Amino acid sequence: MTDQSEFRAALESAVEHALAWRDDGPKTPIVPSVTADDLRLAFDIGLPARGRDGVEVINALADAALPGLVANTHPNFYAWVQGGSHPIGVAADLLTSSWGQNAGIYQCTPASAIAEEVAGKWLLDLLSLPKDSSVAFTTGATMASFICLAAARSEVLHRAGYDLEQEGLMGAPRIHVFLGREAHTTIHSDLRYLGFGKQDLIEIDVDDQGRMDAADLKTKMESVEGPKIVITQAGHINSGAFDPFADIIPITRAHKAWVHVDGAFGLWARAVPELAPLAFGVDGADSWTTDGHKWLQVPYDSGFAFIRDEQAHLRAMDVTASYLVKSESDGRNPSSYVPELSRRARGFAVWAVLQALGREGVSEMVARHCACAKHLQKRLAEFDGLTILNDVVLNQVAIAFESDDTTQRVIDHIRTENQNFVLGAMWKERVILRISIIARQTSLPDIDVLADSIVSAYRNVKPASVR
Repeated sequence: MTDQSEFRAALESAVEHALAWRDDGPKTPIVPSVTADDLRLAFDIGLPARGRDGVEVINALADAALPGLVANTHPNFYAWVQGGSHPIGVAADLLTSSWGQNAGIYQCTPASAIAEEVAGKWLLDLLSLPKDSSVAFTTGATMASFICLAAARSEVLHRAGYDLEQEGLMGAPRIHVFLGREAHTTIHSDLRYLGFGKQDLIEIDVDDQGRMDAADLKTKMESVEGPKIVITQAGHINSGAFDPFADIIPITRAHKAWVHVDGAFGLWARAVPELAPLAFGVDGADSWTTDGHKWLQVPYDSGFAFIRDEQAHLRAMDVTASYLVKSESDGRNPSSYVPELSRRARGFAVWAVLQALGREGVSEMVARHCACAKHLQKRLAEFDGLTILNDVVLNQVAIAFESDDTTQRVIDHIRTENQNFVLGAMWKERVILRISIIARQTSLPDIDVLADSIVSAYRNVKPASVR
């Protein structure tokens, strides 16, 4: 049995490994060179008949894991829109694990319930969303959109006079879902989980930045009858573009449609006065989602669902049973707003990161990353042979060279230089080098290193015909 002294020793060992990773770690954020078979050998050491010493276990775990870790806490990590886990959030996360609270209902852990309640209020304020909206703390934007779209499904049927919770889906009126042709893949997954088929989806034309065409939406909404859900986007995954909410939302109101905003990272533009106009009109929607583990830098996993109509939210998600007791004096039950009953106390780390950063810290970080994207655009504009395919309005830069082969070779060369972690994607039927600037520490000097690396890589791999 593990006693207090062994717990202390194991915890101290884990903290030393954590500090070493943050202080030293991989010197540059490259893809691990270790193979899957190597990692299997390191981890698959057999289940012991008797338990091992705690410090020995922690050291063995660190030794096995380290070669296979990706340094997305490094400022030169640009491969995906992934935050770098703020150190204070990590410390709060350690406390959360040590406290071992099940945050399902208020009486399980009143502190966790109130931490979520207060942090949710701060988030609504930071993002300038309706202050009486309900808030769900969940694993990430995928599950957050699932929650919002479940509420949307219930509410649009309710508006049509159908009780989904009583009657079920089998006899329900058909719901048409309108979304841009370049909606994020997780939205399609969420819709499938909720019982929508491809025939229920109506794709809306988009412009060259992936923004929804409001005129096409209007025409297509007028072509069908019955309940409707419209899914918009704040921050296109490749371009960073925002749908024209001020044009879209008035169109939807005439159809009594529910408007959802997938704002996994772009919604954080609302925290920066200079960037907020990008999302003008977004507060007129019915629901919104964003990640905590992206721009807010909360440790994984963290996402938020915001829903204007709390009753619609509760109707879709509430869990009740006689043993889930709640008195009039209790605070909110977190499980009433998410699909989970037993769940991690996610509010503590969010509360801690918001306190550590403050309003100005969040705004400064988001603004700095967007300025970094503009700086990269300016640096690369000096060189022939590459094209930036997006209007750089946020933190995304989509770069293409004269051929897909050249672009891929540039990406591969940058990775072998061992200075920057980059990856490619497909957009506009082209291979692109997609730069996502979101690591907490990234600043202009890091972008100069990246720009030099991109130019150097291109000079090394470009075809002889263009040299």
